[in-house]
Amino acid sequence: MLDHVFTDAIGALRDAVESAFLERQAFEERFQADVLLGDLTWETSYSLPGEGLPPRTRADISLDWPTWAQSAYRSWYIGEPFDEPPRIEIEIVMRVQRLATAPDPTSVLAVLPQHSSPIGDERLERSGPTLESVFDAQLDDAQYAIEVSYEGSYEVDEDVLADGSVLDDHFGAMGGWIASTLVRLGDLKFDFLPPEEPDES
Repeated sequence: MLDHVFTDAIGALRDAVESAFLERQAFEERFQADVLLGDLTWETSYSLPGEGLPPRTRADISLDWPTWAQSAYRSWYIGEPFDEPPRIEIEIVMRVQRLATAPDPTSVLAVLPQHSSPIGDERLERSGPTLESVFDAQLDDAQYAIEVSYEGSYEVDEDVLADGSVLDDHFGAMGGWIASTLVRLGDLKFDFLPPEEPDES
């Protein structure tokens, strides 16, 4: 594994989420590099176990490492001063899907806190909801989804740069927070469509 503070943060968050017994959506994980700008992005999705495919509730997690953060990290690595500590941009999208009818956004927001659990000294802030409607080709059948994102950033200070194990403590509460948030969303009284039948071919 690449020895880098960004990959350390990915590992810390993954460990926190999997220790909360959430189920990773295997085909949803990506590690991408912007070849023009140099930004790095890690994306993954987790759900409560046993919900079928697609799951009724899902957390989509994104960590971004922008080019300027890499420049600051390189300066620290070679012993040069930097003007601003690097930051990891974080977004966690809480999604309720496979809905048979359009959901009431107020009932969703009522069970979602305004901020996430702490990530070190930082917290993610809740945004407004986004509603999604998907129709079949004949416009006869539809399914709906609603998602709410939590966004913010995590400052990688010199203590963290010197000892990446600090990230385990800073990201440790996120697993339980994501799991409990998905449970609250799953307990809402919505009409859900059945999961897709597995392909036996």
